[in-house]
Amino acid sequence: MVSSPSKPPSKPKHPFSWQFVLTLLMYAFMYIPILILAFYSFNASRFSASWGGFSLRWYSSLLNDSRILSALQDSLFIACVAVGISAVLGTMMAVGLAKYRFPGKGLYRGVSYLPLIIPDIAIAVATLVFLVSIGFSLSIWTIIAAHIVFCLAYIAVVVSTRLSGLNPHLEEAALDLGATPAQAFIQVLLPELMPAIFSGCLLAFVLSMDDLLLSSFTAGGGANTLPMEIFSRVRTGVKPDINALSVILILASGFLAFLSEYLRFRSERRRLGQE
Repeated sequence: MVSSPSKPPSKPKHPFSWQFVLTLLMYAFMYIPILILAFYSFNASRFSASWGGFSLRWYSSLLNDSRILSALQDSLFIACVAVGISAVLGTMMAVGLAKYRFPGKGLYRGVSYLPLIIPDIAIAVATLVFLVSIGFSLSIWTIIAAHIVFCLAYIAVVVSTRLSGLNPHLEEAALDLGATPAQAFIQVLLPELMPAIFSGCLLAFVLSMDDLLLSSFTAGGGANTLPMEIFSRVRTGVKPDINALSVILILASGFLAFLSEYLRFRSERRRLGQE
């Protein structure tokens, strides 16, 4: 009886492999600057490079900075209006592309999602040239119109992803039970889409609050968003008050991202539970 040759013993994998080290270096490169920024936001000195002791003065000074508060108010107004309009249009676009067939549907889908891949600088220059060519004066409303362009695409993508995972017979069952198409959409389809709509709105809101290029190119006199105000200040050097403002924005953005992911996770668990 011939015994099968024994396999050579496999080498135990070392827990600290090169993949682990590269991942660690990547995260360090991403988050160590943020930790340094957060550390110096509590610096009592007026100069970021020298440590002058622990202090909360720069956080309290933000509450008395009229320019920062005015820019924040403009950014919130722009983001809320742009996201609100984009939520309606993006949902309608996603539902229309998923349910109906019409000539040029593939071309329309590709054009609708172009803002996701076109560089922001290209969109900003194109928007500015278009507004100038038609003689439209720049104002806060031109910033809102420019923000709707990319907010619409992001919300439509998130809603389309949710639509692809829904049971297509739910709306048909409601129609068979006597509901009108509007009732079937509002009472059956829309509640299933709400987590995706809300998640897409949170994502679009963060992107709108963070936008600098489009706002800079399409802003008129008197319009000043928070990224524009921050950029104008850091050109002369980063001050501790900018560090404090950056920490607040990072925490707010992280909370919105966590909330969006939590809603998506709950929606996915609910869908799997129904199946």
